[in-house]
Amino acid sequence: MMVKVLVVNCGSSTIKYKIYDAEGKELRELASGLLDKVEAEESTLIHRRGGEVFKLKLKARSHREGLRVILEILTSEEHGVIRDLSEVYAVGHRVVHGGDSFFESTLITKEVLEVIREWSEMAPLHNPANIAGIEAAMSLMPETPQVAVFDTAFHQTMPVEAYLYAIPYDLYERYKIRRYGFHGTSHRYVARKAAEILGVDLSSLKMVTCHLGAGCSIAAVKEGKSIDTSMGFTPLEGLVMATRSGDIDPSIIFFLARKRNMSLEDIENLLNRESGLKGLSGVSGDVRDLRRELEKGNKKAEIALKVFAYRVKKYIGAYMAAMGGLDAIVFTAGIGENDWRMRKSICEGLEALGVEIDEEKNRAESREPRIISRDSSRVKVLVIPTDEELAIALETLSVLSKSKG
Repeated sequence: MMVKVLVVNCGSSTIKYKIYDAEGKELRELASGLLDKVEAEESTLIHRRGGEVFKLKLKARSHREGLRVILEILTSEEHGVIRDLSEVYAVGHRVVHGGDSFFESTLITKEVLEVIREWSEMAPLHNPANIAGIEAAMSLMPETPQVAVFDTAFHQTMPVEAYLYAIPYDLYERYKIRRYGFHGTSHRYVARKAAEILGVDLSSLKMVTCHLGAGCSIAAVKEGKSIDTSMGFTPLEGLVMATRSGDIDPSIIFFLARKRNMSLEDIENLLNRESGLKGLSGVSGDVRDLRRELEKGNKKAEIALKVFAYRVKKYIGAYMAAMGGLDAIVFTAGIGENDWRMRKSICEGLEALGVEIDEEKNRAESREPRIISRDSSRVKVLVIPTDEELAIALETLSVLSKSKG
């Protein structure tokens, strides 16, 4: 008997979904889609089934209404893949922030939902939308188990010296100000996949996983556990990103407030939406745009790309030191998977650490997980397409298996 798992990922105005057939440990995608402009006068749903793509215009003035429409489509004769909702074994939800309350994915209860709500202050753009999706699914599918898969959970294995900031300790005790890290679902997925590709037990590996997209983070994964990661209290810290600054001297905030009479809101907007690659280049936060600008001789675009690569390279070296060695580097997400030039720039200069890129393998276009280092390379370098929805589905099945076992 086939088991169906639905994955729901709610943003402030979007609902992404995928539904899988699960038999044993193998999951096969049946359908997926994106509902855009939730709560607007007109919403757009792009629904994919097999090789078919359907675009529908509709009204979805809440996440509940949007999810109801999605469930109707999944069960419809024209576009559906299931006869009725009773076929759905479980629903897995992406939840961005679980703080230090959740060390692993969790079966959702009223009590769990309240704790997720408490962490909304730390992720005001994400957790409320995640909660809306959970509440909608619980209302529409009351008999179906719901599982929360947290972006932060994977990083809860960090030791105290990695997650604490050097500020008065009572600020941690009172307000939970510490490093949490994000993209945990992606980091966990590619780390496990890398071990599988290398044919080595995950518990014996020291690796650095690089999630490089519009948002970027890097993690030190030792023996299958995250021991450090670049994003911190919020997703603003760490690497240079599309529009986020990453690491800066905190005094810059005070300087801007005095010199340009900027409010805290203005500075927050500057660092989150006007900085990073976009701020450095003055053109765009998209690496593809910057590559085109580079061909035109745009020096700021060149500088932006160099800063990006340098920051990743520096973190790789730091995490190698933190783990006491390095067996593998994994590249994933939009930039990590698709930009061979960026991978080359990041790895150049790491030869003394045992990193040898194979030029031909690195340039090869492929959507398959693969090794791009030379056979002689002591540190293996891999490109692994991330699949957060698949990872959420697998986590959902794992949680239910444990709860019934």
